[in-house]
Amino acid sequence: MDWDKLRIFHAVADAGSLTHAGDTLHLSQSAVSRQVRALEESLNTTLFHRHARGLILTEQGELLFDATRAMTKRLDAASARIRDSEEEVFGELRVTTTLGFGTIWLAPRLHKLYEQYPDLNIDLMLEERVLDLPMREADAAIRMKEPSQADLIRKRLMSVRMRLYATQKYLDEHDALEDTSDLSHHRLICQRTDATQVSASAAFTQWLLTNDIPSRLLVNNYFGVLQAVLHDLGIGVLPDYVVEENPHLVRVLPEEESSEIPVYLAYPEELRHSQRIQAFRDFVQDEIKEHRKHLKEQGKI
Repeated sequence: MDWDKLRIFHAVADAGSLTHAGDTLHLSQSAVSRQVRALEESLNTTLFHRHARGLILTEQGELLFDATRAMTKRLDAASARIRDSEEEVFGELRVTTTLGFGTIWLAPRLHKLYEQYPDLNIDLMLEERVLDLPMREADAAIRMKEPSQADLIRKRLMSVRMRLYATQKYLDEHDALEDTSDLSHHRLICQRTDATQVSASAAFTQWLLTNDIPSRLLVNNYFGVLQAVLHDLGIGVLPDYVVEENPHLVRVLPEEESSEIPVYLAYPEELRHSQRIQAFRDFVQDEIKEHRKHLKEQGKI
């Protein structure tokens, strides 16, 4: 098949419109339409259902779009590897991690990476869904468990534990806590146990909820939990890395915590020699060393 026609087909399928695809490709609508019709004729099939609101892929069109999408990702990967053969660190780096870790720990530190590499463009994708790194949905991932996808380089960065925190103002205005049974006199702020999260975190929260706690605030991510705690709403179940950025938080019931949660950096084998990946990896490792140093100085570890 003619790659130019496939490229135009992919743009049309992605945009759902001949006009929008033409704008992207810098071609006229009639030129795009001719190329799509020629491709349909060469395949002896219909690739799009045409209606007043735009274009919808047929079943055959969906099959071809899946193929061109995979081809495009492979070409992007090849292009990235070619660019990365140079010594300079520049271009786009797509990083995915959880909303909590990305907003609380990673994003506040990225200015240091930009200071060192001003030509680097970071696309930070914060979501609980595990993106497919070999298929280049992202270049690198920081996850709270070891990635199971094949053809990945994995590096354990650190460990996290879930603990209980509150503000001093909240604690001054409410009953003292000596053990978990006293939680019944307080509001517990935590992630919903059915939300996407690692098992150690869910198990710790489920155990806490076995106590008779009439007042609860359930949030679907740790950033929301943190904001509620900072505004004196109650006692929050939070990862221990929050205390460095929020040293005024008070740990409650210090003998209670989750089991260890490993944190991994992962990236595709084909990006092993990527200058962008190496720069990001070194940056994260250096920041973790500083993180641990600060916690030791504060007596938190």
